[in-house]
Amino acid sequence: MKKYILTVGPALGTEVPLRDIHSEKNIYRINGAHGSVEEIEGNIHRIRDQIPDAEILLDLPGNKVRTANITEGIQLHKGKTFMLSNDHFNYTGFYRHLKPGMTAWANDSVFEFEVVSADENGIVFLSKSDGVLINNKGVHVRGIHSDIPFLFEKDRKLIDLANRYKLDYVGLSFVRTPENVKEAAALIGGGTKIISKIETIDAVENIAEILPLVRYILVDRGDLSTDIGIAKIPRFQRYIIEKALYADVKIFLATQVLKNMETKPLPTIGEIEALYDIMKSGVYGVQMSEETAVGRYVPECVALLNEMSEEVEKETIHL
Repeated sequence: MKKYILTVGPALGTEVPLRDIHSEKNIYRINGAHGSVEEIEGNIHRIRDQIPDAEILLDLPGNKVRTANITEGIQLHKGKTFMLSNDHFNYTGFYRHLKPGMTAWANDSVFEFEVVSADENGIVFLSKSDGVLINNKGVHVRGIHSDIPFLFEKDRKLIDLANRYKLDYVGLSFVRTPENVKEAAALIGGGTKIISKIETIDAVENIAEILPLVRYILVDRGDLSTDIGIAKIPRFQRYIIEKALYADVKIFLATQVLKNMETKPLPTIGEIEALYDIMKSGVYGVQMSEETAVGRYVPECVALLNEMSEEVEKETIHL
């Protein structure tokens, strides 16, 4: 295992100083979906103030439709309808792509809705779930993104930011076609490495055309699962890894790698077994998301990655 992508947030970089866990293996990720452009610029300064030569990844939010301008959570009741105005989305033209009867998933498929109506006044959903819908949560409808711009305004501003600060990596979210990669690459400075995120069924279907354009990919299993269904993740993950290895493209793997360690000092045995298999599969690195951004056991999480990486390299089994 060559690299760890570690997401900064309230935990890592604030409560836990970067110097406490720093090594040359670390790439520090800023999630562009959270915070304003000015706040993200502040995060760049915060990282470089602590580790001047740190490798930084700015992960673009991409054209993922998210809730916006929700100051108080919206209570959801199964079997009841509710309405969101078009200003309640980061993409106000979202309604134009919807038709009655379509299914929408929100908050990484935690909530399921049916579209009742969609017009210039807003979107009426029938909730099939109970819960609370809050701000900045993804809302996904399958099969509509070919008509949605690949780069939103915020993506373009963040690319400008990455160019200005000469960041090491930019993550392209929700790549679907090779043309998406080319569009972004034309805007990104030549010294910045592009990580093309494979998190849609379209990207998987177009993987043979995408791989020659990039040196790095990242398999985001969370968003991919909303597109293909969670039961297909192991098979698709293996397929993507095989294709990338054959093309000599470096692979990162993300989403719930050590989920248990967000709140507990140890992973589950299932997580350890899965991490071992990931490391043995030939991937270049793994990404920690909530585990380091908001987790309670950041140093323990990073220490475990190092320990497991050493174990895999040794290939010594003690009975």
